[in-house]
Amino acid sequence: MNANLLDTPRRAVAGLVILLVVAGVITGTALSQRTASPAPASVSPSAFSAERAERHLAEFAREPRPLGSSANARTERYLAGELRAAGLSVEVQHAVGVRSADGMAAFGRVDNIVATMPGTDPSGTVVLAAHHDSSAMGPGAADDGAAVAAMLETVRALRTGDRMRNDVVLLITDGEEDGLLGAEAFVREHPLGSRGGVVLNFEARGVSGPSLMFETSRNNARLVDLFNDTAPHPRGDSSMVEVYRALPNNTDFTVFADAGFSGLNFAYIEGAARYHTAGDSLANLDRGSVQHHGENMLALARALGGTDLRTMTTGHDNSYFDLVGLKVSYPNGLVWPLAVLALLLVALLTWLARRRELTTVGRVALAAGSAVVPLVVAFGLGQLVWLVLTWVRPSYDTAGGLLHRPALFNVAVMVAATAALLAWYLLLRRRLGPVALTIGGLTWHALLGVVCAAYAPGAAFLFTAPALLATLGAGVALLVNKPRWSVAALAVGSIAASALLPYFGYMVFGAVGLALAGVGAVFAVLFGLLLLPAVELLLPEPQPRPRTATAIPAAALVAAAALVAANLAIDQPDAANPAPTHLAYVLNADTGKATWVSAEQTPGEWTATYVDSTETGALPKGYQRGELWTGPAPAIEADGPEVTDVTKKGDRITFHVRSPRRATSITLRLNTPITEATAQTNGTTQVTTTVTGTREDTWPSEIRFRDLPPEGVTITVRTTGPTVALTAIDETRGLPPLPGTTPRPPTTTASPRDDGDLTAVARTYTL
Repeated sequence: MNANLLDTPRRAVAGLVILLVVAGVITGTALSQRTASPAPASVSPSAFSAERAERHLAEFAREPRPLGSSANARTERYLAGELRAAGLSVEVQHAVGVRSADGMAAFGRVDNIVATMPGTDPSGTVVLAAHHDSSAMGPGAADDGAAVAAMLETVRALRTGDRMRNDVVLLITDGEEDGLLGAEAFVREHPLGSRGGVVLNFEARGVSGPSLMFETSRNNARLVDLFNDTAPHPRGDSSMVEVYRALPNNTDFTVFADAGFSGLNFAYIEGAARYHTAGDSLANLDRGSVQHHGENMLALARALGGTDLRTMTTGHDNSYFDLVGLKVSYPNGLVWPLAVLALLLVALLTWLARRRELTTVGRVALAAGSAVVPLVVAFGLGQLVWLVLTWVRPSYDTAGGLLHRPALFNVAVMVAATAALLAWYLLLRRRLGPVALTIGGLTWHALLGVVCAAYAPGAAFLFTAPALLATLGAGVALLVNKPRWSVAALAVGSIAASALLPYFGYMVFGAVGLALAGVGAVFAVLFGLLLLPAVELLLPEPQPRPRTATAIPAAALVAAAALVAANLAIDQPDAANPAPTHLAYVLNADTGKATWVSAEQTPGEWTATYVDSTETGALPKGYQRGELWTGPAPAIEADGPEVTDVTKKGDRITFHVRSPRRATSITLRLNTPITEATAQTNGTTQVTTTVTGTREDTWPSEIRFRDLPPEGVTITVRTTGPTVALTAIDETRGLPPLPGTTPRPPTTTASPRDDGDLTAVARTYTL
């Protein structure tokens, strides 16, 4: 019962041939997923040019432009002026946007730019969307300046041709970084927001990489087909859509989709260590990513602008992916039949192997059941790598696992996963046999395909396609019983797995970083389960004893440890790749005491010159959110926020809050839960939102207002409790230049956390 799928005297050669095919497919897939090449300004006027777009980007993406900043206002004026100069009808929508989350309501004054190119015979509206504000920590050249610049270049290219059938609206929102505030105000108050249409939203979560179509509205079949047929370099697959739908992350597209728009969402995600930091700059932006964004935008704008948008609706989603250059797309109605077919083929292969007396059903069942061990161990090893990294270098934790140079760390995780897989295979090879272990691995993929069919149908192809092709390959190898044809069958059977799983694992590492390294390790084992026939051909016969077999996975673990050590030596912080730090200055206006505050897990060398304790007693009530390091600081002369005109009617409390020092951002924390919050400023419509749940690791309720006007804002909350305490915290960007302080070293940068690199002044009131 320990026979192989393939009997050949040239075992090693056969195994190498299969692995060479695997390597070739992986390489070809990687090359096919590259970004576009940037086009120079000399390219045809009707084409998109990253160089031309960059001229706009240089005008507004050299400094941070958060909501309420002077840079934000200058950007708005520049963009509106350029769109008017291009001949578009331009309106700037002034409104207050709102978003609610658990225990929190976020408000902000926004300035959305709405520019329209009227169509000749509209069947609907095509909306090109991006946001012009940036994170407070960086100039936002990628997020989302590049998309905004691409919109201006797209308008220029569109104007070289005839007018299109449909209205095309350029919506450049404000306040995205503070909670999708501009998009919310647009769909709630603007006439176009209630009209619906097809929206193409463009984002960034890094500074490089291909423009991925990673999210769609429901019933996406026609839009997906249009994208694959129209875009010059279509990138993205339906697994990304399913994964993103399951995550708590949001973009403006979320607001548009909830409001009834159909559409597609695009982003590039490589170089994510620079996301929301000073590194999101023109110097680090990949012009190929700008080109890719722009090519997608221009091609789809032309296609949608000229089609009958009423025909773009369908009653179903499509599964779609790229298989060695072949675009595969089919209705999700086929997902279940394909998943069941894969499971039936695995059962048929088991029957065939049993009939050939190569294994038994019991052995296959034991092999499939025991395969959970390498999966669990690989996940644990991946997370162990992350724990070791954060212990040796705590700044990695501050970075959230998104590192500048993670390549060898990623390889180390995959090598550790390989060690787990080989240990399982070599220890059970003698007991269960190679055929049982191979079919056991195929069983996992077939079962995962069924699970995905039930809960994430767009991702089922990741497992169903490899299971189908690999099972067919193994079956042919058994039936033909001719070495050359059997090797060819096994090699062809590995193509789907090689094209899909390594690339998905690569995307996992890029999207979530090493903080969830165990997820990437699991996909490495799942891929390895489908390569077991090739692995078997490379192993010696007779089969080594268990003690000898442990030497191979042990060597792999040593190699993984060496890779981790090597990457730690390479990845030293420098000016080009700085380590993130977190520091804020907090003045308690009630006591006159000031405190340096840091949320770093272990303060770095520079941060440690300010904080040395975990004592938080001097902080304003309700300020602390999670574990903090603190240190005494000199007090600056500053008045705390003023809360006046307090009235109570039933369970509603109304008050007015302003910042005497003219801070443009204020955070209010309450010691009781709230169920509703309302905000109103002079000249704007009163805005109300429902609030559910409570905040974690701080007081239960929080209200934020960004771009606070000098005269302040009137807030109404619904809450209960005999005594309601409110701590008002006004915030200005940057740390105060106090005597004895040292500037941040060039090898460090402010972390993306929104309560860092600021001066906060707080005062507590009893309402």
